[in-house]
Amino acid sequence: MARLTAATATSAGGIVIRFQDAVPQFVAGRRRREHDGAVWTLPKGTPISGETLEQTAVREVGEETGLRVRIVSPLDAIKYTFVQRGTRIHKTVHYFLMEPVGGRLEDHDHEFEEVKWISFQDAPALLSFETERSLVGLAAGRLPELRSAPS
Repeated sequence: MARLTAATATSAGGIVIRFQDAVPQFVAGRRRREHDGAVWTLPKGTPISGETLEQTAVREVGEETGLRVRIVSPLDAIKYTFVQRGTRIHKTVHYFLMEPVGGRLEDHDHEFEEVKWISFQDAPALLSFETERSLVGLAAGRLPELRSAPS
């Protein structure tokens, strides 16, 4: 049996939050994956050389959701491991609390098949990964910070 090589990877993304009729919502996207069908997940992506994590998060969230966003504050990072083409990858994804400042969900790129606003109460049933469900729970505790953030 061949031994796996190891590598690390870093990404950045965001939980974009709005209040619709005083109900907090966040953006999630659905993508197809070969081995487990469709998954609902938060927007994130890989830095381009020279980019900060913040710049990566704003760019990737913008591309994947169609929204222009601004960072309100750092949130947390999640870590997980997966195997890809014979390499075990230890990945860290840094997330930021964000708010929309323009754009439209209809303008999202090809990485998601569908992008939509989700109420926080629907997150546990919709999001595919426990790490992201926990992160959204953490963001829910920070909602007062977003309500009082300057526009």
